[in-house]
Amino acid sequence: MEKLLKEQWTRLKNMEIKSEQKHLIISPRKVRPVADVIKKLSVQKAIDSLPFIKKRGSDLLLKVIKSAVANALQKGVSVTDLKFKEIQIGEGPRLKRGQPVSRGRWHPIKKRMSHIKVILETIKKEQVVEKEKVKTDESKKEVIKEVKATTKVVKKGAKNGTKS
Repeated sequence: MEKLLKEQWTRLKNMEIKSEQKHLIISPRKVRPVADVIKKLSVQKAIDSLPFIKKRGSDLLLKVIKSAVANALQKGVSVTDLKFKEIQIGEGPRLKRGQPVSRGRWHPIKKRMSHIKVILETIKKEQVVEKEKVKTDESKKEVIKEVKATTKVVKKGAKNGTKS
């Protein structure tokens, strides 16, 4: 039984969950700033905060992230064990439309499409523990440096420029 659990954990340890939405009629230029904000957050925080971003691209990005989370739940991975590996906003084909103007002319309008691809990966539990250890070692070093910086050797009579 333990062997089966270990095998399942090693498979889940480096698992990638993908979700993709293509041919969205919104310019990739309008979706990328939303994706840049979300990349830095955890998956759960991203799902919670996206409805409050007042951009049209946030709703579309939210759908793709929820789809990826649903794929992860189907594989037996919880939302808390996920993080963003990458969010790709690619350019799709363009719809070529036009605006009629004076003298029988026509100004072209390109309606751009975008492809959104979200890749989630599972968080490695061992990495989290190692990072905490490194942080504690660094904080000890900082405390030692601060103590060394505050304790200076003062010679007799060197205070206030007096001689003794």
